[in-house]
Amino acid sequence: MRYELSNTHIVGNAILRRYIQYLRLERSYTPNTLDAYLKDLQKLLNYYSDEGIDFRQVTLKQLDGFAKALQGLGVGPRSVARILSGVRSFYRFLTLEKEVETDPTELLESPKLGKHLPEVLSLPEIDAIEAAIDLSKPEGVRDLAIVEVLFSCGLRISELCSLRLSELYLEEGYIRVHGKGRKERLVPIGDSAIDRLRQWFVVRQGCKVKPGEEDFVFVSLRRGKRLSRISLFVYIKEYAAKAGIRKNISPHTFRHSFATQLLEGGANLRAIQAMLGHEDIGTTEIYMHVDKTHLRREILEHHPRNIKD
Repeated sequence: MRYELSNTHIVGNAILRRYIQYLRLERSYTPNTLDAYLKDLQKLLNYYSDEGIDFRQVTLKQLDGFAKALQGLGVGPRSVARILSGVRSFYRFLTLEKEVETDPTELLESPKLGKHLPEVLSLPEIDAIEAAIDLSKPEGVRDLAIVEVLFSCGLRISELCSLRLSELYLEEGYIRVHGKGRKERLVPIGDSAIDRLRQWFVVRQGCKVKPGEEDFVFVSLRRGKRLSRISLFVYIKEYAAKAGIRKNISPHTFRHSFATQLLEGGANLRAIQAMLGHEDIGTTEIYMHVDKTHLRREILEHHPRNIKD
């Protein structure tokens, strides 16, 4: 993939090419993550180009002005925080490369974000989604296996789409997953998901898979290519609607539900972190807030002081 950034000085382009190499090789960012970083960085470079400011001479006050300009354009706090995270990464790189003497982002503050509790599904809701899948159709056998693997293993949608037959160790009860930053992890897989996978493999044998796609677990029965993230998103939405679930469902919802069910079942937060492939335990701790909501509901419903005669 070729990455280009417009409206920058010739010297700046050389710096930016080195930055792209840094993100790709040293940070091991995936093409999607790299593309997102560069799109956000383009916003900063365009802003200072319009202002006639060399990005290597930017001050903290000017960076605050950039953040306020984003908010003035209606960019939400979470998106502003994401953009500023990319800006910090860029200036840390410039400091390492001695392109700037001091990092102007060291004291740069992001907008405060409220706690965002992810949408989760209860076990009855997951059962209802699975019941909405028509197993008389080959696609239904595949889609039920997809739902089971998502919920049983807590995979990201990109991890599920790139899952390969050669990375399944079903006899041992594990699958090998390639997560963010090309990091690998072994994830346990339960008997129910294994059974659904084996049923799908019987159907998959009759599918004409295109050359180069033979090792992917989940493929399109019509096109013979691995399923895309967009296709999975559409399928999950359709099954949730058929099941009468009004929540805002996506494939990622099963990952949140997986983590929440583990926590409610007594699993250690560090174990959940390893299963999800979170580099930072702080990312996993969001599920503590989900669990506390569950605990409060349980206390209100079942504590003797709250039960009315």
